[in-house]
Amino acid sequence: MAATVTKGYTKKDVRMAELLKAVAHPARIAVIRLLAKKNTCTCGEIVEQLPIAQATVSQHIKALKDSGVITGKEEGASVIYSLNLKAIEEVDTLLDTFLTKISPER
Repeated sequence: MAATVTKGYTKKDVRMAELLKAVAHPARIAVIRLLAKKNTCTCGEIVEQLPIAQATVSQHIKALKDSGVITGKEEGASVIYSLNLKAIEEVDTLLDTFLTKISPER
C-alpha cells in the first residue's frame, strides 16, 4: 500500500482525514454504535452482532484502534474494546470546524 502524502497540509486536516477514513465503512460505524451502546465489548461479542466474519471484524477493529477511535485493554485471553471519547470529540470538533468554514449557512 502506498504511503499517504501529508506534506503541505495542516496537521488538523491530516488528522481529520485519518479519523474520517477510519470510520468510513458501515461495519466500523456499526462497531462504534455498538461500543457506544454497551460501553465495552470483546471481539467475539462484536462478531455476534455483525453479519461479517470474525477475521473481517478484526480488520475493522484494527483500523479503528490504529486511528485511536477505540482502545483495547487485555484481560486474560480477551481484549476488551471501548470508545476513545477524546477521539470521538476530536472528530466532532474537527468536522464541525471544517463544515462551519465551508458552509455559508452555518
